[in-house]
Amino acid sequence: MAYPLGVVAVVYGGMDPDVAVDLAIEDGYDHIDGSIDWTGTYKLPIGDRVAFPGPRPGCSTPAGYDQPGMWDRSVAAFRRAVAGTTPDMPAVRMEPWAGSICNSTESIKAMLEAVPGLRLLVDTGHVADWGGDPLEILEFADHVQLRDGLPGQTEAWPGEGDVDFKRVLDYLRSIDYPGLLSVEYFNIPEQGWPLDDPRAHAAALRDMVRPLL
Repeated sequence: MAYPLGVVAVVYGGMDPDVAVDLAIEDGYDHIDGSIDWTGTYKLPIGDRVAFPGPRPGCSTPAGYDQPGMWDRSVAAFRRAVAGTTPDMPAVRMEPWAGSICNSTESIKAMLEAVPGLRLLVDTGHVADWGGDPLEILEFADHVQLRDGLPGQTEAWPGEGDVDFKRVLDYLRSIDYPGLLSVEYFNIPEQGWPLDDPRAHAAALRDMVRPLL
């Protein structure tokens, strides 16, 4: 199975959706992941929409920060969102990350057990950050974002991190993964993720994984 490759709009920073789409087309991506607020008609398909702070059907939402009471609040919120879906509607997706309540295979599986019907957005950089193996959770993914990373570091230059992209893609094919793949890098220093030139990082990863698709 060959996969198209998209990009997450945050690669281009906070800007008008049409500008981000034009840059994604210029960079040769097949789709773009944007915000739930992207409600217009665009020149590229929308691969995934992020709903924040609360989960919504058909969207991905980051797992809550690891702080007191967040587990129970998150379970309740994701259960409400899942209850609002129908059989023909895209699922509710949660994105695990290192600083969240879901930052290990065990905690992710516990959340999936607590919220039947919940699915995942798996970001390989986040998994590398907590020292995990993406293959342990990819079976629960409806969307996958590709990024290189290291333990304690969500973002690394492609090829300098711990993510084995061929292994990831081979596994996705082995389970007949039906979803999309997108490249993601971002510069968000106020949240502890500073990065010079996310667009160059994304392009380097695009060129690394394209022959593997």
